[in-house]
Amino acid sequence: MSSEPQLWPVGMVLEGSSEALCPPPSLELRPSCNKSQPSPPLGSSSQPHDGVFPEDKEPVKYGELIVLGHNGSLANGDKGRRRSRLALYKRPKANGVKPDVIHNVSTPLVSKALSNKSQHSISYTLSRSHSVIVEYTHDTNTDMFQIGRSTESMIDFVVTDTAGSSSGQGGGAAGEGGGGGQSAQSTISRYACRIMCERSAPYTARIYAAGFDSSKNIFLGERAAKWRTSDGLMDGLTTNGVLVMHPAGEFVSEPAPGVWREISVCGNVFALRETRSAQQRGKLVENESNTLQDGSLIDLCGATLLWRTPAGLRHTPTLKQLESLRQELNAARPQCPVGFNTLAFPSLAQREIVDKKQPWVYVNCGHVHGYHNWGYRKEKGPAGPGGTAPASTGERECPMCRRVGPYVPLWLGCEGGLYLDAGPPTHAFCPCGHVCSEKTVVGWSQIPLPHGTHAFHAACPFCGTWLTGEQGHIKLIFQGPVD
Repeated sequence: MSSEPQLWPVGMVLEGSSEALCPPPSLELRPSCNKSQPSPPLGSSSQPHDGVFPEDKEPVKYGELIVLGHNGSLANGDKGRRRSRLALYKRPKANGVKPDVIHNVSTPLVSKALSNKSQHSISYTLSRSHSVIVEYTHDTNTDMFQIGRSTESMIDFVVTDTAGSSSGQGGGAAGEGGGGGQSAQSTISRYACRIMCERSAPYTARIYAAGFDSSKNIFLGERAAKWRTSDGLMDGLTTNGVLVMHPAGEFVSEPAPGVWREISVCGNVFALRETRSAQQRGKLVENESNTLQDGSLIDLCGATLLWRTPAGLRHTPTLKQLESLRQELNAARPQCPVGFNTLAFPSLAQREIVDKKQPWVYVNCGHVHGYHNWGYRKEKGPAGPGGTAPASTGERECPMCRRVGPYVPLWLGCEGGLYLDAGPPTHAFCPCGHVCSEKTVVGWSQIPLPHGTHAFHAACPFCGTWLTGEQGHIKLIFQGPVD
């Protein structure tokens, strides 16, 4: 269902000016480009997503980016370009650029060659004496959106590290993880990637590694993975890479994970490197594309983003619908089977602070209770501190079925864009306790998300906690009112 990779047309690259050093024989003067063929847009204007469309007609939405691990907003709140979710709209004026001229220059002269601040370019340092510079020209057919850790104005979506966890702690996981703060040693690039959207239907969106800096340049240094392609052009990878996984089928109808790939600076698709920052690139995957589709995941080595199309978002619940589902759950008056007190999910705006009526669950069996402070399981064998009694494991024994496991508060998933449907919230992720539809928990529990340099783990999309248990989720068993 994905289209062919969007590659640089050979005709779009011309030999450099006479001031450039003599290029190798393989780089001859190329014919003029085919103006009708789409090309990768790269832009300079950087407006917030609010108000980037004409007011006299319905705005064209290309899609939305959602950062995994945030349950509806950043822990410190969404502020400007630093937020947990961003909608990309058609700009009033195209800001795309496309490859135009290629220069072979002496490396010490690169800074002089890039002195034109109005010219976008990508610089590939091949050695201390030789560099290749690709200049870009304006493209009226595309819009460009840049993503990265930098807060400079050319970045449209500021993304910071999401602190995933291998051991969830129920309520604390809701809305936490990365927050608005910036990691002291972030692995996300300041100019991580760029998304180029065609301004005409079907508004195809494509992703490319690396983004332009404040001088409208992309630099791939001597140590970066880079190479000359068979047609004489250049390509390369960023230090920690930009990984993409397209769903194997329709994201909302038959959710199934695809294969994680790496995207190059020119938008080509490669198998993963042995480790995240290895200098040797993976094998070229010719039959796969950098075209984003509903459910595509983008990993920036520190944060993972989900791409949702307008068509896909129509299957997800709105905040108003989620509130209705919460009220329906509470209207059924679920009760604690031991204390017989009525349970109630707190409002969607209330996060991190556990309410006294909040339902709790034994994640190994699914029995829902009110909070109680008894039932801790004691370890057999070694004595606890002081040698007087066995140490507590922190796990509880369910009074209904005697199964032992984590006992955590339940939290409704508030980020509707992470849902695969608008079904009733009958299931919860283990061990964090985030509640959503059955289809949503089943789908996300199958998806391995990158962690570190070469590890992959399924995780709760609402908080980033690694999933545990056989399935990573549990069906909730509520006790109805006795009366």
